[in-house]
Amino acid sequence: MKKILIIEDNADVRENLSEILMLGGYEALTAENGKIGVEKAQEVLPDLILCDIMMPELDGYGVLHILSRHANTADIPFIFLTAKAEKEDFRRGMSLGADDYITKPFDDVALLQTIEARLQKSERLRVASAQHTGSLDHFIDEARALEAIKHLSDNREVRHYRKKDVIFREGENPRWLFFVESGKVKLYKTSDDGRELIVKIAQTGDFLGFLALFQEDAYPESAAAVEDCAVKLIPKSDFAALVFGHRDVNARFIKMLANHVAEREQQLIELAYNSVRKRVATVLVQLYDQSGPSINLLREDLASLAGTAKETLIRTLTDFKNEGLIDIKEGAIQVLKPDKLRHLPN
Repeated sequence: MKKILIIEDNADVRENLSEILMLGGYEALTAENGKIGVEKAQEVLPDLILCDIMMPELDGYGVLHILSRHANTADIPFIFLTAKAEKEDFRRGMSLGADDYITKPFDDVALLQTIEARLQKSERLRVASAQHTGSLDHFIDEARALEAIKHLSDNREVRHYRKKDVIFREGENPRWLFFVESGKVKLYKTSDDGRELIVKIAQTGDFLGFLALFQEDAYPESAAAVEDCAVKLIPKSDFAALVFGHRDVNARFIKMLANHVAEREQQLIELAYNSVRKRVATVLVQLYDQSGPSINLLREDLASLAGTAKETLIRTLTDFKNEGLIDIKEGAIQVLKPDKLRHLPN
């Protein structure tokens, strides 16, 4: 039987929660304030914790902060209970590493469903981690970081951009972290003579602008919509609170920065040493891996990605079509033989 610890200073709410959980097949443990809750959590190591935010002596934020600093309690699923519905409470809780939150008054069925979902996810992570080549702690840290990052984009302003609309420009001071909710966005640098070099095509689920926020410097590149897209805007203050207050998220974004640097280095090597055919093939394979066999980008953008002129790109695409590697229908490129393109000799 799964053990759930309820940390709640209101006796009526505590009793009601305990009864609901026992009817739901759980063993309910209770604590009437934050200090007792921390002690009991470290003593019994429950499978999940329900914790009120507003409590005397030690509030819910303090409870989570203390438990997250101890190895034996850091990975216990933690759900906040709050009567306040302000977004700031949710953001602060998520920035500290909470797994979810439930607003009071709560629906009994919704409460049990949320608890069941969190327990199932925790169990899946533990089972999967047993098959993972790394350590259990490393695997759970990765998963918690992803969950916290996902919540970072919740309840944000969404802006819609049409094809070719500029989202931000190189040299501008950063105010936002951008999250691509739908569509594609190109990141590009502009030379002194006005030519574009596309450094990446961002997909749904990608974050943009985090490099500038980490460096506290201007955007090093511009971003524009490749197709109609929706982008969420996350204030840099919220980004900073989560990244610098949540070690797992911090580690995740550092990995993203490392990947960013590695991608740029590889791009420079390919531009310097690979033939045009090889560069175009590499770009096609990258786009194929990202979004499937159908590629519908402007020829100017494809040429920029490959670091070549538009005319040269078109000739190369024609060669690939004649060789049966791709097909072109109504401007869209269909990758037919990705493995051959991937291993095309230089």
